Amino acid sequence: MKQDSNESQAFWAEAREAMMLREGITNLNTGSFGPLPRCVFDRVTQLRVQLAEEPTDFFIRALPEPLWNARTAFATFLGVAPTRLVFCANVSVAINIVASSLKVASPGEILLTDHEYGAMHWCWERAAATQGLSLRTFPLPTMANSPDEIVAAFEREFTPATRLVFFSHVLSPTGLVLPAREICATARRRGILSVVDGAHAPAMIPLNVDDVRADFYTGNGHKWLLAPTGTGFLCPSAGNEDRLQPMQVSWGWHHERKNVDARDEFGSTPRIRALEFEGTRDPCPWLVVPDAISFQEQLGVVTIRRRIAQLAEYVRQRLNGLCGLTLATPPQPDLHGSLTAFRIPAKVRAEWHEIRQQFWQRGIEIPVVIRPGYLLLRVSTHFYNTEAEIDQLVEAVKKVIR
Repeated sequence: MKQDSNESQAFWAEAREAMMLREGITNLNTGSFGPLPRCVFDRVTQLRVQLAEEPTDFFIRALPEPLWNARTAFATFLGVAPTRLVFCANVSVAINIVASSLKVASPGEILLTDHEYGAMHWCWERAAATQGLSLRTFPLPTMANSPDEIVAAFEREFTPATRLVFFSHVLSPTGLVLPAREICATARRRGILSVVDGAHAPAMIPLNVDDVRADFYTGNGHKWLLAPTGTGFLCPSAGNEDRLQPMQVSWGWHHERKNVDARDEFGSTPRIRALEFEGTRDPCPWLVVPDAISFQEQLGVVTIRRRIAQLAEYVRQRLNGLCGLTLATPPQPDLHGSLTAFRIPAKVRAEWHEIRQQFWQRGIEIPVVIRPGYLLLRVSTHFYNTEAEIDQLVEAVKKVIR
């Protein structure tokens, strides 16, 4: 595999050394949880020591300035104003805030694709039942040849009854990247609200939240950005901020209704604080987002994406057709990112958890995704993975997928 001089194996070996990776384990599951760079771990641990030693000083005096700085850094990275970035524990919390507080006209329907994360499907199921709406799913052309084909699929499903559409920017089961901007534009022309699950998007694909123009965009930092567990966000578009209510009423609930977007003494704004503050919690993961961003910027964001593309291509070459595995993620560059899924042949009779355990017993952390009537093997490749680890997966497949 040809590489530029600064992308040599030595370069990536040194970058890998900066990661906290368990010896003897091949981690091919950044799509669920990203391991931490050592500098990020050291920084969040240092902050937690400060919090443990003197909590009152930490929360009252030390927290506001770095919290605002972290908000500004994350917002800049995401392409959104810091006054519209609400920190959350994860994308599930962010979507629950939207689904539990957003009111839409009934009767009508909430529309989802058939590839949404199961917990979020349940979230909208409850929202629909609460508001007297129906919930409808439709099949996506998961092996589409172009983004236009996906947009057309959404257009065919929109009806006068559609009040809200929810979809993932990057599908969790297969890694298919949806044309989020175009889908949101199509929904907007029809007066349909758009809520985007961007759990996998930050640091995997080029992302500018304002450019997507979703009514509500949510995401995670603990996957491809390699920020600590407990780092998520919610970005309502301009004009939609006051449609949200916090899931917990705490300090910040009562605030003046003027200057709601002005920076306050807590490292937030009055409007953000009402949504963000849920009582005593550990804010340290939020504070080190700038460290995670800086770590990848030092390696080179474009350089990382180029390396990930090389690894994803190597995965496709080595696994497609092996032991009956068939590619379930389009190979076109604008339709895939760092996740590559393969359909497990029907002849394999083992349960999903048995297959996953067999890989784990061979030192490989990799998920097996349940789909209606079949299973997927989902491979995550970040810059710290290697061709040798993919070769190890190949040998394991020969023994497990029999």
